[in-house]
Amino acid sequence: IIARRGEKAGGASRESILLNASAKLLGTMLQAVATAAAAALLAAPAAQAFYLPGVAPQDFSPGALVKLKVNKLTSHKTQLPYDYYSLPYCKPMHFEFTQENLGEFLTGDRIENSPYTIYMIENTYCNVLCKKKLSGHGALSVRDAIDEEYHHNWIVDNLPAASEVDSEEFITTSYSEGFPVGYKEDGKHYLYNHVTLKLDYHTVREDPALFRVVGFKVEPFSVQHTFKDPDAAWDGTKGDVPPLKTCHVDKVMDYQDPSQRPPQTVKAGETVIYTYDVFWAASSVRWASRWDIYLTMDNAVPNRVHWFSIINSLLIVLFLTVMIAIILIRNLYRDIVRYNAQRDEDGDETGWKLVHTDVFRPPSEFRMLFCVCVGTGAQVIACALLTVLFASVGFLSPANRGSLMVALLLLYALMGSVSGYVSARLFKTFKGKTWQRCTSLTAFLFPGICFVTFLMLNVMMASYHSTGAVPFTSMLSLVGLWLFVSVPLVFLGAFIGYRREPIEFPVRFSVTPRPIPDQPWYLSTYMVLLVGGVLPFGACFVEVFFIMSSLWMGQYYYVFGFLFIVLVILLVTCAETAIVFTYFQLCNEDYRWWWRSFMVPGSTGLYVFLYSCLYFSRLEANLTVTYFLYFCYMVLVSGGITLITGTAGFLACLAFTRKIYSSIKVE
Repeated sequence: IIARRGEKAGGASRESILLNASAKLLGTMLQAVATAAAAALLAAPAAQAFYLPGVAPQDFSPGALVKLKVNKLTSHKTQLPYDYYSLPYCKPMHFEFTQENLGEFLTGDRIENSPYTIYMIENTYCNVLCKKKLSGHGALSVRDAIDEEYHHNWIVDNLPAASEVDSEEFITTSYSEGFPVGYKEDGKHYLYNHVTLKLDYHTVREDPALFRVVGFKVEPFSVQHTFKDPDAAWDGTKGDVPPLKTCHVDKVMDYQDPSQRPPQTVKAGETVIYTYDVFWAASSVRWASRWDIYLTMDNAVPNRVHWFSIINSLLIVLFLTVMIAIILIRNLYRDIVRYNAQRDEDGDETGWKLVHTDVFRPPSEFRMLFCVCVGTGAQVIACALLTVLFASVGFLSPANRGSLMVALLLLYALMGSVSGYVSARLFKTFKGKTWQRCTSLTAFLFPGICFVTFLMLNVMMASYHSTGAVPFTSMLSLVGLWLFVSVPLVFLGAFIGYRREPIEFPVRFSVTPRPIPDQPWYLSTYMVLLVGGVLPFGACFVEVFFIMSSLWMGQYYYVFGFLFIVLVILLVTCAETAIVFTYFQLCNEDYRWWWRSFMVPGSTGLYVFLYSCLYFSRLEANLTVTYFLYFCYMVLVSGGITLITGTAGFLACLAFTRKIYSSIKVE
């Protein structure tokens, strides 16, 4: 259009105008890369500097009761969370359940009160909690939990418990998985029945008489408790407990050789006495920074790893941008000059100009499905960008359990109008008439597959009596969010999109499609799909590892500033990859670019799934249900990545083809 106006005005030639336009387009791409790099410099520190804990601080006076709550028992081996009191632990007189949101139910959280009593800045030692006699079933449950490496997840003042496991050789500290149920040594199982609760407090600056909890660690011990008086007996009721020989009332328990203090074995008929110490220590850590050590895992993963990911992604984008520059400024300019000269001389058309009467012909197969995939991909892209953006500025804090899941579900439902609009307008461009059917597929296909898979897995988890099974009321909330929010918005967006004019193309397609010559082997469908996803996956594989660790290993992920930049770079990489492959395809007179422009970058999802197969070995799974849980969810995640990357590639190719074919002279 610019070139035609220039000719009418008697200005610069079409070729020079195209060269300027190509240079501007290249400049825009380079500006996007530079913006991504600058944003990385700003967003990464912002993820720490502007982190919002998400809850108001709670102040305690000396001697005030500090509640200890217990959450689910978790294991990365089974991925099946269980209720804390499913094992033979001491129970409170009355159960109190913490009110939970939909996101907590979906992640299997079940937060309850406990019989442990803690008072602000009051150290107590060798507190006897209760006595339990292990039945045959109870002993078997504990042994299974130890074999499957289940961990406790305790909470004090909304702060999760870090674990500090002491051994003869070293001390192991973990900030993400809680502390283990017990351990196994020489074929025998030992239960951790004594814990030292190490709590840090910080004095409130405005009122020195008030204090705040800023740290919480649990150091577990396995102790075969005995009384000082061999003839002493205790029935386990709340009364005078005979003094114990195996712990001190004036100091915390420390590690001793098992030969000096035998550990608590797990056997049927064995009597277990549960005890605990409480130790307070002053800390210079402020309340607003108390989550930092959890999120950084005590600097176990330095920021330079994420910077490596950013630099690696930027190098890939720079490489692709240079290729695009060569195509746009050199090859395309030369092609357009030659094609326009051939038209003036009535020469034979070759290359990508030869298929100008077929390049915008709608795909011959699965047109409606193509529109549905692009529309759903646009919805997932919008949802992902907004979710990561909100998380990167601190609105979705780990302190608000389940907030990330709730935000993801709400934003996906609200972005239904985007999918409806994109799919309906594209379907109208393909001259489709049954837009209601296309819209219905957009509203129900991908969410329906996810829901059916989730429902099947939920039934399996319920059969294991796992807390990961979502309650019926929460399931109704999920279905209501889908049917009464997302679906109407999809139809609203489709109604608006179908009323708009179809997408205009610079050239018309002929009635009869031209034959497609044989393609070289390196442009075969399987080859381009195999190669097309390598660069996009290479741009994000470092962050994929950390996200997988967060999903399946219980680790915290908080560097959403880095993730947002990587996501933007991934979209740019997919767009440039699709443009390169589409140009080569059109140069070989193959005009079937619609599906290929979607599937070439979409094969990134295939590489993510293959990587997840390799990552699965880290779980050391030993249950069939774990295989189902892991691979079913990873198929859904990989499918979502395919929709994101495929849609980004197709939209870029659509703009690219419209641009180059509007710059040549055609009959």
